[in-house]
Amino acid sequence: MILVAILAFIVAAYLLGLRDKRNAKKNLIDKLRKNYGSVPDREYKADALDHVTGYYRNHRQDFQIDDITWNDLNMDGVYKRVNYCLSAAGEEYLYYMLRSPRQQDDFECFEKQVSRLMQDDELRRSLQLAYYDIGSNSRYSIYDYIDYLKNVGNTDNKRDILMLILMAASVVLCFVSFSIGFVSLVVLMLIQILTYFKVKGDIDPYLVTYGYIMRVIRSAGSFAGIKDEAFAKDLSDLSKAAGEFSSFQAGAYILLSPNRMNSGGNPADLILDYIRMITHVDIIKFNQMYKQITQKRKYLDRILEITGRIEAEISVACFRASFEGRYAVPEFGKEGYEASDLIHPLIDEAVPNSIKADRGVLLTGSNASGKSTFLKTCAINTVLAQSLHTALGSGYSAPFYRIYTSMALRDDIFQGESYYMVEIKSIKRILDAASEEGSEVLCFVDEVLRGTNTVERIAASTQILRKLSERGVCCFAATHDIELTALLNDDYYICHFEGNISDNDVKFDYKLKEGPATTRNAIKLLGVLGYDEMIVTRAQKMADGFMKNGSWEKTI
Repeated sequence: MILVAILAFIVAAYLLGLRDKRNAKKNLIDKLRKNYGSVPDREYKADALDHVTGYYRNHRQDFQIDDITWNDLNMDGVYKRVNYCLSAAGEEYLYYMLRSPRQQDDFECFEKQVSRLMQDDELRRSLQLAYYDIGSNSRYSIYDYIDYLKNVGNTDNKRDILMLILMAASVVLCFVSFSIGFVSLVVLMLIQILTYFKVKGDIDPYLVTYGYIMRVIRSAGSFAGIKDEAFAKDLSDLSKAAGEFSSFQAGAYILLSPNRMNSGGNPADLILDYIRMITHVDIIKFNQMYKQITQKRKYLDRILEITGRIEAEISVACFRASFEGRYAVPEFGKEGYEASDLIHPLIDEAVPNSIKADRGVLLTGSNASGKSTFLKTCAINTVLAQSLHTALGSGYSAPFYRIYTSMALRDDIFQGESYYMVEIKSIKRILDAASEEGSEVLCFVDEVLRGTNTVERIAASTQILRKLSERGVCCFAATHDIELTALLNDDYYICHFEGNISDNDVKFDYKLKEGPATTRNAIKLLGVLGYDEMIVTRAQKMADGFMKNGSWEKTI
């Protein structure tokens, strides 16, 4: 009766586990169905994105978004807005795509697959379920684990195989001379046991890496039942790449068993532990697996590339759905930058703006009128167009660009550099990039040389912006120096933003307008915010006097 009760308990626990697993799957499907077309609701812990740079760091392209540009545009925030991934491989590949805007129009297969995912809800959810099973339960990239393997010492199995041969010979010798054979066997076994624990201590830190790689390889099996023409080649390649690791997986339990050298009194595990100590079979397997990882890394990389790219495409499909009616598939190859109704992905109810320019753009306008946001909107959408083949607007047409910014700069206290030094170095890297081979450079500069005095700022800004134009750089620049519009009107398309202040309130329409700004509001804003009226009045009189006479009056 006790045995029956135990058996019944085991069966009940198993059935309850199946029920919970089935319910979890059903709940996930309901969530995926309900949330499709919504903004991601994921909350990120401090270390949640530590792993996402792994694929990017190990797959450098001729052009990738540099750190200055990435930080200027708050691309971490954009990444989170685009990220609908459920696995680490997808998150890493999506990050890689955003950091590596393409430099040629090879989006045909990508667009075919993304469109298929948007059309077929069942296919998309089937793939998402597979990625959910794979999961993302580590703060480290698999590439971090692989790099860690470089610290492994000797991986030669010759000594251990020789010891196995000698022990086998000792067994045979027992049939000829039992005493000599038996003593030889015992001595050899003692040597094996004594050396085992040192070698075991050396390899144990790397077993987490092996376990992670094993999960990645096995993840390929999650896609075995998915049949779709758009993904047929990828899934076939995935299966072939995983097949290269069949011997890697065979017998891996002897090394990766959770009860290895920790039997807890289980007789079978205890016997297996002694077999490991005497034969070093787990150490032999470790070395064999290490050589396979080294020799077949390209197949492991192929598994990560395919699984990561397909889930990144799922994210793009979900991202597009969340902007239904407000995104466009970009067109490449035409001259000039033309975009209609562009919006910023991180601004709710963003005001759309359109721009058509066959040269650089110089933006002027009042404070807080939208200049910086417009620059970032154009820059981010250029990155999205060349990476995710998606622009947020009703249309986007442009050449392929190498994208740079110089916007949200700060003093570098650690290097002892002033804001001005940081700024001119940032702009210098853009001029240097323009001298290198590659696609046309598109750059965005907010408040050119704001870190120095007015006279030198206007003179230097004029020459720098003119040089960028001469080198074929398409530069979108914002400035408060209205003088630049007269100095650069032959080189740049001039436009502006403006706002109206009335009844101690300021109102902006955030719409781009042609020509230079005709109003100023910096002093008026002091009044809106409650500054002493005398300060505001006297400041306005000084400004008006300078505009009229070209000199400052101290006595006002």
